[in-house]
Amino acid sequence: MRTDSEPLLKVQRLCAWYGAAQVLYDVALDVRRGEVVALMGRNGAGKSTTLKSIIGMLDKRRGEVAFMGHDISNAEPHQAARLGMGFVPEDRRIFTDLTVMENLEVGRQPARRWPDGSSAPLWTPERLFELFPNLGEMPQRPGGRMSGGEQQMLTVARTLMGNPYLVLLDEPSEGVAPLIVEQMAHTILELKAQGVSILLCEQNMHFAELVSDRAYVLEKGQVRFEGSMAELAADEAVRRNYLSV
Repeated sequence: MRTDSEPLLKVQRLCAWYGAAQVLYDVALDVRRGEVVALMGRNGAGKSTTLKSIIGMLDKRRGEVAFMGHDISNAEPHQAARLGMGFVPEDRRIFTDLTVMENLEVGRQPARRWPDGSSAPLWTPERLFELFPNLGEMPQRPGGRMSGGEQQMLTVARTLMGNPYLVLLDEPSEGVAPLIVEQMAHTILELKAQGVSILLCEQNMHFAELVSDRAYVLEKGQVRFEGSMAELAADEAVRRNYLSV
């Protein structure tokens, strides 16, 4: 069983393949309780593949993944979700024929407790509508009749209905309006304040700086930098070599 001195998520020697092509090479990272960790890199660096490998969406992977004291190296996504890991994919994957409320109900899981017995964050539609006022104005709107930014919010809200200890959040600032990006940053900080941990895939340095405590930088499937967000912001060579377009 996990103790509070241990990381919530610990990944070691993670490798992954798409067919015969190897994409990840011995990736190692960890996330602690109430921490926002940015996984950064250019397009194709392996960020999304890392998230999918952690939660078990890739069949061809190798390495050690421990979450909440459980070995999930070979677990299926639904098993990781039941342990309290949430995943917000870049392509949203909401149910377009279902209303906002129905999408939220799909994600509902029981309340959770931390190993020390204290209550983990409990999310209800009412609490989520406070966090996402736009959704509160359209509870009966079908997902297919929402803007891209509203769908992004709904995907995050649906994931939170599972009361996760940790959320894997893939490119939340990608392709949405600046106002939505601002709202997403506020949301991440609010989740952190509630004790939710977040592993965030991101290319936007400014966005990552606003919300993240630490960062890992990937290039061609390998970790090239790990340190505090302030250290990354101050390291011009790393940013030029691995983040600039």
